[in-house]
Amino acid sequence: MGGKDRDRTVYQRPDNSWVNKRNDADKASSIHKTQGEAVKTAKAMLVNQGGGELIVKGRHGEPIRSKDTIAPGNDPNPPKDKEH
Repeated sequence: MGGKDRDRTVYQRPDNSWVNKRNDADKASSIHKTQGEAVKTAKAMLVNQGGGELIVKGRHGEPIRSKDTIAPGNDPNPPKDKEH
């Protein structure tokens, strides 16, 4: 299984809730009241599944706010993230 299918996107739904969704999934992994909660959960899931990209979109489907590579939870020497 390649890394891209494990990537996750956080975005806002029309009802103003925030979705944490694995990119290759049909349904959301979790729904949250705030963007922060969705991002925190998505990062934890990425760590647990061996890492991947986290894409965070702005309010109401606005363009991508950030992309962050999440390293595997057991990586003793993770790469330095210049964005965060």
